[in-house]
Amino acid sequence: MFIGRERELTALNKLYASDKFEFAVIYGRRRVGKTALINEFVRDKKAIYFMGVESNAKQNLDNFSKSILEYGTGFSLETSFSSFQAALEYVFKMAENERIVLAIDEYPYVARSSKSLASTLQLLIDKYKDTSKLMLILCGSSMSFMEDYVLSYKAPLYGRKTAQMKINPFDFEETCRYFPNASSEDKALIYGIVGGTPQYLLQIDDKLSIEENIKNTYLNPTSPLFEETTNLLKQEVREPAIYNAIITAIATGASRMSEISSKVGEDTNVCSIYLKNLLSLGIVQKETPYGEKASRKSIYSVEDNMFRFWYRFVPENNSIIARGADDLAYKRIEPHLSEYMGRVFEEICKQYLWKQLLSGNSPVEFTSLGRWWGNDPKSKSQTEIDIMGEADKNTALFGECKWTNEKVDVGVLDLLVERSKLFHYKNVHYYLFAKSGFTKGCVEKAAEMGNVTLVEYEKMI
Repeated sequence: MFIGRERELTALNKLYASDKFEFAVIYGRRRVGKTALINEFVRDKKAIYFMGVESNAKQNLDNFSKSILEYGTGFSLETSFSSFQAALEYVFKMAENERIVLAIDEYPYVARSSKSLASTLQLLIDKYKDTSKLMLILCGSSMSFMEDYVLSYKAPLYGRKTAQMKINPFDFEETCRYFPNASSEDKALIYGIVGGTPQYLLQIDDKLSIEENIKNTYLNPTSPLFEETTNLLKQEVREPAIYNAIITAIATGASRMSEISSKVGEDTNVCSIYLKNLLSLGIVQKETPYGEKASRKSIYSVEDNMFRFWYRFVPENNSIIARGADDLAYKRIEPHLSEYMGRVFEEICKQYLWKQLLSGNSPVEFTSLGRWWGNDPKSKSQTEIDIMGEADKNTALFGECKWTNEKVDVGVLDLLVERSKLFHYKNVHYYLFAKSGFTKGCVEKAAEMGNVTLVEYEKMI
């Protein structure tokens, strides 16, 4: 069953409907659902689909030839074009008379094995773009290759694409569609544990408890997810050991560059290079306090939930997991789950606020959202605000998110109001998000103030 990606499918179908030459570039991390998207798009269309393999040019050419000839004849013929240029030219000419989609999946494998392929495509696009009805799709999982050798202004294909799509993991709302049988709380926990990557979501069974799912995936050495972080890093980077150490350092509490460098035992200049790559892969994110430019206050966190959960809990329990003691490993993890979910819930709340804005239901038309942290001169201590968003110099919203089993009391609202006074906005709106609802006192104070929205998690689903 295909779920989500409505916006991407709409964009692809719009390109298809133009009935002229189109060239779309689709890229994103492995397992994120790029191939499923292409297959869904071409399902009812005349299409040649070819997936590159990590081999030499001859094998890729043979496989490509087979895909083309199967389209033309309906049979698998044991013959091959003399070159990629001959094969591609044949397709461009076929598409002069009918709308054809040519999708080359895992393009980096093909391009690495045939160094002249990009230049050949450039030549043929320039030659046939005005006469051919071909819709060309190049898709790749190697983010660095796609960005440097397909999308970069130095790349031969620069300026030829008519669309590009970076495929990201699902957001929380889309993730929930996978699990109709899960409780509301379990849906949030699943999102926190595996994130929104479709291939990882398929490892979760919503008829089982969270405990059973964690045991089946992260605490089971034979599970695909148990080795996933290691395998993905090996495919994407040259020195996985240092990347491994950096992600572990961040997942276990080191957030500033100096702390990460100290934990890893590498110079900050070295760490910054590796962090840059982790940022481009979407594994790590860099944050600065909302409204401030890059500064020494910048912190790093693990952005991908699957990586975050794995590095937070698996390495420290590796020895007992290897001995099959999944009950003991889970017993060590379970007390920390609520604390771990704090940051996940903040992200779910941000996504909720964006949806409110886009549907015209937000009391503040903010331009961005983020966290803020810094010094409170009154208390002379460090403080932070979970969510902050500014509409203009006079208007902003402030939010606090609580993933606890207790109802949120009026003190939380009072503290948020006090922290908001560190800024000087005339018009302020407050949001409180709570897993377990609000006390009567908090509800009454919010109603009295008139500029407060209380959101119970149950109503966000």
